[in-house]
Amino acid sequence: MSNINDTLAKLEFAQIGWVVPDINATAKFLEKSLGIVFPKPERYSAEDLNIKYYGKVVPSDGLTTQTYNGSAFIELIQPLSGQSLFHDYLAKYPAGGVQHLAFRLPVSGFDRVVDDLTKQGYAIIGEVDHPIARMKFFDTYQTTGVATEIMGITPEGWTAIKSMEKAASGK
Repeated sequence: MSNINDTLAKLEFAQIGWVVPDINATAKFLEKSLGIVFPKPERYSAEDLNIKYYGKVVPSDGLTTQTYNGSAFIELIQPLSGQSLFHDYLAKYPAGGVQHLAFRLPVSGFDRVVDDLTKQGYAIIGEVDHPIARMKFFDTYQTTGVATEIMGITPEGWTAIKSMEKAASGK
């Protein structure tokens, strides 16, 4: 059986997920200190997006924004109400911080990677099936210090990613 290092080494690093108590303050700080510009945060609802928390859709909502910094996406998430893996993180670390790292691959290989991590004993703590990607969040805190998100990108998703990368680069 492979281990998490072997599994993740075969994937493309895609994103840093940063859970924060105040998304606007964090975006402003990163814009001023690092020159990273974020789009206006958007509200999301777990019920509207069918986001699962430990296998069930649980009412929750929050704000999110993300940008591409030239090598990876940086996502900011501010939980607002309800219960989710993001709420859990902020409850444990009220100042916020890097909550997950995301790795991507074409959706055709998604189930293989998910099965591999599940067989290694990593529990799924969150999941989303979106038109641009299938995503599962694994509890890898003890191994890596953060959760691990696996993103299976659909053909529409690759188009969206290229568009976001192009917009961020100004080309």
